[in-house]
Amino acid sequence: MTVIRTARRLSGAGFALALLASCGHSELECMERAMYFESNRSSRDGMVAVGSVVMNRVESGQYPRSVCGVVGQRNQFAPGVMRKRMDTRTAPKLREAAKSVLQGERHPLIGDAKFFHTATYKAGYNNMQYVLTTGGNAFYERIDPASVTQPLPLPPIEGITGAQ
Repeated sequence: MTVIRTARRLSGAGFALALLASCGHSELECMERAMYFESNRSSRDGMVAVGSVVMNRVESGQYPRSVCGVVGQRNQFAPGVMRKRMDTRTAPKLREAAKSVLQGERHPLIGDAKFFHTATYKAGYNNMQYVLTTGGNAFYERIDPASVTQPLPLPPIEGITGAQ
């Protein structure tokens, strides 16, 4: 109850971070949750890509400075990511991948990407530089739309040649 009272005195991100701290999730659990609910558990590659985006946000200074803060941000990750039940039997490599990302592993093609969406979604924006499609997601960096002279295609979807 004391944590809730303290959290109410805070505003914005401070309030959210205080509530997340009270939920009892460790940084490892928060990383696992992001990977579990966002990568379709289809491949370690996809899980590490999601984890790399989470860490890019943590390290950017533009988002909360903790994994739980980033993953718990409203409207940024899958609905219910912090409270839905996980069946870790469906993702046997989940814990290993999450630990590895927290220890410094990054997907080699993610670069500075801080965003992704479902690979089949066709965004109508011209400020997206796609860097990778894996784990059911298309990962991208935001760029200045004035520098774009033609639409930027999605990278090929894993396992599907010639897909756009």
